[in-house]
Amino acid sequence: MAMILVTGGAGYIGSHTAWLLHQQGHQFIILDSLVYSQSFDFPWAICIKGDVGDRRLLDTIFTRYSVTAVMHFAAFIEVGRSVTDPAACYQNNVVNTLTLLNAMRDHGVNTIIFSSSCAVYGEPQQVPIDENHPKNPISPYGESKQMVEQILRRYA
Repeated sequence: MAMILVTGGAGYIGSHTAWLLHQQGHQFIILDSLVYSQSFDFPWAICIKGDVGDRRLLDTIFTRYSVTAVMHFAAFIEVGRSVTDPAACYQNNVVNTLTLLNAMRDHGVNTIIFSSSCAVYGEPQQVPIDENHPKNPISPYGESKQMVEQILRRYA
């Protein structure tokens, strides 16, 4: 049976998305490292505690389950922390996403939904902001999300 891998599925957006997938009858796996000590007791889902940057774990998941798509919500989201520790932000948000994309490619999984951020736009030049708004991130967090957007365009 086709399954969706939901990375960061114990976080706010990921857990709400997983709940909606469950309500609609989809089969899915939640992968989350639980860095924010959030609850991870979802009896309606396959839950795996682990890091999206763990290539061996990703290979196991893609081999064991018939994953056909990924919904990628796993990221460090704190702007302030990205300023004080940009290396951790780039490692988690960019490098780990590259690991995920390479695992997907190697296992023939070609569909991804990526959760970006309005932080890629920086200070708004107009409101509301649309997707044609110039991108000018002002934090490593925003830069990391923009980098992944660019990587996804190239991988496509």
